[in-house]
Amino acid sequence: MTMPEEADAAVSSPDGVDAQGVHSAALTDDHRFGDDYRRLTRYVGGADDPEEPADVLAMQMVLRIEKASPPDRTELLTAAARAVALLCLDDRAGGDGPWAAPMDAWCDARIRKISRRARAGQWAAAQEVWGVTAQSGDAQARAFVPGRVGEVDKRISRLQIGGTDVDGELPTAPEGPGICLWVNPTLEMTVGKLAAQVGHASMLAVRLLDAAAARRWRDAGCPLQVCQADEAGWQRLLGADATGQAIAVRDAGFTEIAPGSVTVIAENIAAREDFA
Repeated sequence: MTMPEEADAAVSSPDGVDAQGVHSAALTDDHRFGDDYRRLTRYVGGADDPEEPADVLAMQMVLRIEKASPPDRTELLTAAARAVALLCLDDRAGGDGPWAAPMDAWCDARIRKISRRARAGQWAAAQEVWGVTAQSGDAQARAFVPGRVGEVDKRISRLQIGGTDVDGELPTAPEGPGICLWVNPTLEMTVGKLAAQVGHASMLAVRLLDAAAARRWRDAGCPLQVCQADEAGWQRLLGADATGQAIAVRDAGFTEIAPGSVTVIAENIAAREDFA
């Protein structure tokens, strides 16, 4: 079975949000956040796939792509990355929260994401399924609590996996310090595939922050930037990954690119001298 992959923000969930899009539920549960932080900084993953394809675990992602007004590529990828990070750090995913068990199981398996597109009523229906929506500019994306691919809610499973490409060029330099997700300049990836990769990078980026900084990042809506690296910058980033100063996403090779390809590298630019 071939597994497709996915990848100024507001956050939404069926539980309700305030005017700025921040969860109205309490964000002060240190125990639950600590569980989320430890999961993202310690998980290993990579367990063998189950014999039954329907038992494979994956995080579904939905990108809002309206036919009449498609979003900008950079904004859509930014929204996708933030949605994944916010889901992973949500209080409901920690401690005895309702999302904790499926998140633990998913992180112990292979980190798979499946990206789909939705518009109009499809998008509205997707908001009723457990997950977190993030917005960047006019773009929106939603990440869903992981589960078996054989049990995906019909409001999500009926959505198309292909057709996610949108126009726009990624910036080649960040606007300032903070978490930056750098895209490999040598690979060709669809927006759906790249959404999965930046989503994984946003999870890994938590390892570049201590617990207090990660908490502040979550409470601020997981601000980040998605940029296109040039070849010289990519070599610098590979070196930074080798020394633990950045973290690379290495793809399993289920779709589009070769196994082991480094697709995105997460960097905390606040630590770099040129932004000191």
